[in-house]
Formats: sequence, structure tokens, C-alpha cells
Amino acid sequence: MRTRHLELHYAERIGWLRAAVLGANDGIVSTASLVVGVAAAETARGDVIVAGVAGLVAGAMSMAAGEYVSVSSQSDTEKADLARERGELETDVEFEQEELTEIYVKRGLEPSLARQVAIQLMEHDALGAHARDELGLSEIHTARPLQAALASAITFALGAALPLVMTLISPSSVMIPFVAGSSLVFLALMGGLAARTGGAKLAVGAGRVTLWGALAMAATAAVGAIFGTVV
Repeated sequence: MRTRHLELHYAERIGWLRAAVLGANDGIVSTASLVVGVAAAETARGDVIVAGVAGLVAGAMSMAAGEYVSVSSQSDTEKADLARERGELETDVEFEQEELTEIYVKRGLEPSLARQVAIQLMEHDALGAHARDELGLSEIHTARPLQAALASAITFALGAALPLVMTLISPSSVMIPFVAGSSLVFLALMGGLAARTGGAKLAVGAGRVTLWGALAMAATAAVGAIFGTVV
């Protein structure tokens, strides 16, 4: 007799994983780049730290607001689609049944079986069946604005705190390479962790975020050096 077991599906993590990874990576990249850019302009350590803290607060609030507005728009669209579908089910059940049957036929079921499945699913939960199979909506992928906003803000702040700590403990003479190097290590670890959590390859996840982080820090360091010299 086979024992039942609960299966772990990575798709269940999509809702919070995307916002968390984006927030943490943005926190590390933007704050490290800001610190490196300001330091490259030969600014005093205290001013560099103030700029970094300001970037942390502003970035966390921006991430929260951006995620909330974006995901809220997605949620509004989903609700509008469900309301329209609910109205169609109330006015023309037979057409909706045919529509669902056609969907199952296209997926490979025989027409008679597809119709039977459509009838039974609609008897059980008509709106749920159409939401899932016609609109592509499910509980796993349902938009959650507040969850996305909090995940982005918190993880951004945590990510941004890492290069700030490195700025505090680094010797003044090697602040830029110390902060940049340690931040790239953090990015690689974060990318690898996110890849593992999402079921992707570790090397790919770590490599792509590290590459873009290095480019961002190099660009801001160049800007800081140029404008610091000019000013």
C-alpha cells in the first residue's frame, strides 16, 4: 500500500518570492552603488553613511509603494474579470458550459468526456472552474498587494543594511573596494539562495545578479569620480 505524502511545489512561492528577491537585490545593489558613488567623489565617511541611510529609507518606501500600486492594479483586473465571468454565468450557463468544454477538448480530452468534466466542475464550482481554466487564475497566483509591499520593503531594508554595515567597518583607505567586493559576495549568495528556493540553478541565479550588481557599482563609481573631480 502506497503512503500519501505532501508534495512541495515551487509555484506556491511565486507570490512572495518575486517581491522578496527583487527587494533584497535592489537593496544591496542600489545602496552599495550609492555608497560607492558618493565615496568615489572623495566624500567624508559620515556623509557617505548619511547618503546610504537616506537611500535605505527612500528605497524601502519606494519599493513598498511601487509593489502595492502594481499588484493592486493586477488585483483590480482579476476582480473585474471574475465579476464579468460571474455575470456571464448568471445569464448564459449553456454558453459558458460549451466554452469550458471547448477548452478541455483543446487540451486533449474527447468531446464527450470534456463535456462531462465541464458539467461536473460547473456543478461543483462554476466560477472557480472558469477562473482557473478560462482566465488562468488560481489561489497560488492571486495578487496580494499588501503581502508584496511588505515583502519588498522589509527585504529591501535588510539588503540595504548589508553594504551600510560594510561601510561602517571598512578602513577609509579601501572603502570602495571593500564595500563593492563584499556587496558582490552578498549578491551572489542572495541570487543562489533565491534560485534554490525557486528550484532554479544556483550558478545561473548567482551569476546574473552579481553581473548586474557589478555593472551598477562600476557606473556609479565612475559618475562619482567624474563629478567629484569637476565639483
